[in-house]
Amino acid sequence: MGRHSSMPDGYGSAAGGPRRRSRGRSVALATALVLAVAAGTALVVRSDLLDLGSACGDEVHLDVVASPDVAPALKTVADRARTQKVTSDGNCLDVAVTGRASYQVADALRAGRGSADYEVWVPDSDLWIRRVEQNAKASRVTPAGNIATSPIGVGMVPSAAKAFGWPGKTYDWTRLTGAALEDDTLRLGAADPARSATGLLALTKLAGASKRSGGGSTQAAAMAEVLSQRTSDSDAQLMDTVARDDSGAEQGNPRRNEALILSEQAAFAHNAEADADSSLDLFYPKDGSPELNYPFSLVDEASLSTDESRAAVRFMTLLSAPEGRAVLEKHGFRTDSGGSPDAVAAQAGARSPQPYAEPASQPPGDEEIEETLGMWTITVQSARITTVVDASASMTSLVPGRGESRMEVTKASMLAALSTFTPEDEIGLWEFSTLLDGDRDYKKLVPTERLGDRKGSGTQRDRLSAAFTSLRPVPGGATGLYDTTLAAYKEATSSYRSGRFNAVVVVTDGVNEDAGSISRGSLISRLESLTLPERPVPLIVIAVGPDTDRDEIEQIAEATGGSGHQVSDPADIQQVILKAIVQAGARSN
Repeated sequence: MGRHSSMPDGYGSAAGGPRRRSRGRSVALATALVLAVAAGTALVVRSDLLDLGSACGDEVHLDVVASPDVAPALKTVADRARTQKVTSDGNCLDVAVTGRASYQVADALRAGRGSADYEVWVPDSDLWIRRVEQNAKASRVTPAGNIATSPIGVGMVPSAAKAFGWPGKTYDWTRLTGAALEDDTLRLGAADPARSATGLLALTKLAGASKRSGGGSTQAAAMAEVLSQRTSDSDAQLMDTVARDDSGAEQGNPRRNEALILSEQAAFAHNAEADADSSLDLFYPKDGSPELNYPFSLVDEASLSTDESRAAVRFMTLLSAPEGRAVLEKHGFRTDSGGSPDAVAAQAGARSPQPYAEPASQPPGDEEIEETLGMWTITVQSARITTVVDASASMTSLVPGRGESRMEVTKASMLAALSTFTPEDEIGLWEFSTLLDGDRDYKKLVPTERLGDRKGSGTQRDRLSAAFTSLRPVPGGATGLYDTTLAAYKEATSSYRSGRFNAVVVVTDGVNEDAGSISRGSLISRLESLTLPERPVPLIVIAVGPDTDRDEIEQIAEATGGSGHQVSDPADIQQVILKAIVQAGARSN
């Protein structure tokens, strides 16, 4: 295996000389950032900005928070800029780089806090920026371009890689991870997808591959269940689980992994320090490797001074210049899509015919990410969820453009959501409408129990599937929303199961129409009194169609720490449920 060579002594010592297109790429990246920052900074792209070694005037300070894997490379470039008195518009450039987990920064920015001590953020993936942007109240993040990439694959210690036919044998994601998970003698580890872009991108790719191969959501959830048993809290902690040698003590240690889902850069860094027995050989799945892409981003750009904005441009041009790219490559990152990745890939454990030079797979969309996170949340923690579905007469209304009723589309979406839960999850079903069950607006159709439990000739899952399929709107029935919501929430809180994700999901197509029910204010007060922080049961309310009141459902749900969602098409219910589970799970962590 290759080892780290020493870092280049200065910007002028980059091996191989400048690459073609480097200046054009630097100017393009700088221009992209200039267009993104506050008005009035367009004059920043001048010859004194792009040249090195200008005389210093005053000092301009810039704080950068970066993913821990890339932070050392950025710090090297920043330190050299300080030593060489690199200037930004005549001012000495003073850049301080701090390593911080991307999920922690994203959580803080998403909540509208945490940006006071830095102007630039470089996460390991743009998926964190996309998650920040989902909250309208979040701090504003403006990506300007990617400074590096690193594909994701599966690394194995030499003995395991040999058993799997490395390097000559290639696999797709489903076969590679499936074979690893089915091999009782091989321990496969990954970082928590809720905290690791590597883990999340890989699991999303695996889930998509499972669906395309005919395995569907159930197969993906089963794989996630097995994988969750050997999950580390972070990428750094994952690397500490690699077997240190091929001794019997290490190979037999149940806490050691012989295979990891990781980035090429993580394998590169590991192999730089490892001996032959604990180095990693890297499999690159032939159906495409997702990649980390390290977007250079401004945080709360409107609050930055002109000098800070210009300093950010200056620092980014240093990173994208040949000397800056050389530093990034020395740390195991890919920096130029037009160049050969051979040197970096070789030290990371790549060998032909592994497809390490193939383009990265298409990045997943927001819906795929949310679905994967929802699946992971309920897989790791197991869920106890009571679903409550509106059966009022208005559910017979046709969904525009579909030719099916709201009830029919709702049932199909709820059945699709059911398929994402594992046998360990506990799911129940109520329906509600006035004129449904005597004086009560609701009826309990299937109690909230474990999906894998057998009931007569079938399982709880079978009973639920049949009950969902049998749902019918009640002729003349109106929406008895308030009394039903209170009753379902009271039962859910009284039957709370510790160690599970407890929740109530209410699907309705209208506002409360039961004149004899409690008032909205009384409902909210009662819900608040039932809510206990140490026993969270978020209420997730999904309003379908144009006859609902979004403000009302949000007020009702938020009284419990839950969330209200409005959709025009009931087919979106599955996606909304998974998204709401992710949000509620994040609040309880």
